[in-house]
Amino acid sequence: MTSYHAALWLDHREARIFHVNLAASDEAVVHAPQHRVHRHPGTKDGHDDHPDDLRHFFRDVAAALQGAQQILVGGPSTAKAQFLAYVLEHDAALGRRIAKVEAIDHPTDAQFLAHARQQFSLSRPRM
Repeated sequence: MTSYHAALWLDHREARIFHVNLAASDEAVVHAPQHRVHRHPGTKDGHDDHPDDLRHFFRDVAAALQGAQQILVGGPSTAKAQFLAYVLEHDAALGRRIAKVEAIDHPTDAQFLAHARQQFSLSRPRM
């Protein structure tokens, strides 16, 4: 697709990226690194994510969004706000293309795609 919008659903484990235009869509999935580092026993079963994991995850997600004209970001957790902060710090041009950030629980791919089309006014007229 040469000209498209992107709908990003993410949490701290994965990002589902839908490249959307009126005629078609495709999907890419970016998974967060699964590195586990032993930490003090009082934290998350003695395990925690490596401090750089989230930064690398967000870098990969941002790379997958390059070329999108407008971006809708949704998800159930704080990951969307953390991603927005990362983008504004590391890729201001991409940050300017983020049209909306919203709380969206766990929709099916079809539900999220329909929501994105509606947000971008890409819904096909009903006959």
